[in-house]
Amino acid sequence: MNLLENHTPIDCHAPDFELPGIDDLVHHLSRYREDFRAIAAVFMCNHCPYVRGYVDRLKQIQAEFQGQGFVLIGINSNDTQTYPEDSFEKMKVFAEQHQLNFPYLWDSTQDVAYSFGAQRTPEAFLIDQSGILRYSGAIDDNPQNPEAVQVQYLRQAIAQMLRGEQVSIPTTSAIGCSVKWRN
Repeated sequence: MNLLENHTPIDCHAPDFELPGIDDLVHHLSRYREDFRAIAAVFMCNHCPYVRGYVDRLKQIQAEFQGQGFVLIGINSNDTQTYPEDSFEKMKVFAEQHQLNFPYLWDSTQDVAYSFGAQRTPEAFLIDQSGILRYSGAIDDNPQNPEAVQVQYLRQAIAQMLRGEQVSIPTTSAIGCSVKWRN
């Protein structure tokens, strides 16, 4: 599967999606765009050690910007045949254990991950209210040590977007586990 051919380019429309959440509701990107000026779709899963290392940072980003027209949305697209710990039921357990403060959605067909061109967990895609992709890549520059972070890519991109500025670093390389594609 050549994902680079499918990767959504910066300054182009992000693929719309309609996915079930762990809250048992269906979530639509288009509806989020009605209520929020900036939406971060973060591809993640339950088992990846990189995701586990970033969970608190993701929750902090959501808490910091939620009152400013921002929402973070976690999306799990991993194949549960190979990785049963990433199942929808276990997503609910993961969310409760980690007290997620953002929606966590299930991409069972993997269509959303494929259409975005997601390759890693975690990998962030920042979308403006018009549905245009403004940033994709890493959350920050140090997955191992939050105290050693030099550049907070996602946080910086969100702040710039909310101020009406152009995102100064629109793409970075996400570091993490690979998305577990179905064979």
